[in-house]
Amino acid sequence: MSKLAKKVALVTGGSRGIGAAIAKRLAADGASVAITYAKDASAASAVVRAIELGGGKAIAIQADAANVEAVKGAVEKAVSTFGRLDVLVNNAGTAIPKPFEEATQEEMDRVIDINVRGVFATTQAALKHMKEGGRIIMVGSAVGERAVAPGLVPYAATKGAVKMFTQALSREVGSRGITVNNVQPGPIDTDLNPASGDWAIPQKAATALDRYGRVEEIAAMVAFVAGAESSYITGANLTVDGGMNA
Repeated sequence: MSKLAKKVALVTGGSRGIGAAIAKRLAADGASVAITYAKDASAASAVVRAIELGGGKAIAIQADAANVEAVKGAVEKAVSTFGRLDVLVNNAGTAIPKPFEEATQEEMDRVIDINVRGVFATTQAALKHMKEGGRIIMVGSAVGERAVAPGLVPYAATKGAVKMFTQALSREVGSRGITVNNVQPGPIDTDLNPASGDWAIPQKAATALDRYGRVEEIAAMVAFVAGAESSYITGANLTVDGGMNA
């Protein structure tokens, strides 16, 4: 039997990059998967089609992570479609790299709204439906643990908030048999942070493995935390960064 057979997962920001890889991996492990997307309906549809071609079940829900009512509605839509919710992956996130003194208030608000408020709202809505064995998984960042490069001050601050949110929430819901963990990627090759160009050079150099990570490598950790074998892991910050923070 598949590791996540009969389980239902919701992956925010699941139309591309790390989120798409997570959605496909959870589906491959047997879960029915709902993904949210902000704007790109065609990319979200492509993820759903890929899962269905592999024999899985999936739906895409339009919901900007910065819109509290939209993300609450996405949780309800996932539950009404599949009948339950077992795994929440708070993957949606954004960064606007630039020196802190040049960041506008609007840019900082956007980063906070998606990376923190959206996570709070989605998690709160999901907890109403979660039973024993539930899994709440954040996709944080290695820079929420240790800031290794300039230009990411608001982003690093929000990911530090996600780290402490994970630890604090694990204390509150542990008695219900629900685990809460934070997967912290280092530099991963995606459209938003490609493993080429000037921005990639210092990130690659900072890793012990001297390479960018692959989206599948993050998805593998998320899949492990979502499964039964991780049942005694909670409140953990699991860094997958090629040794960048070593």
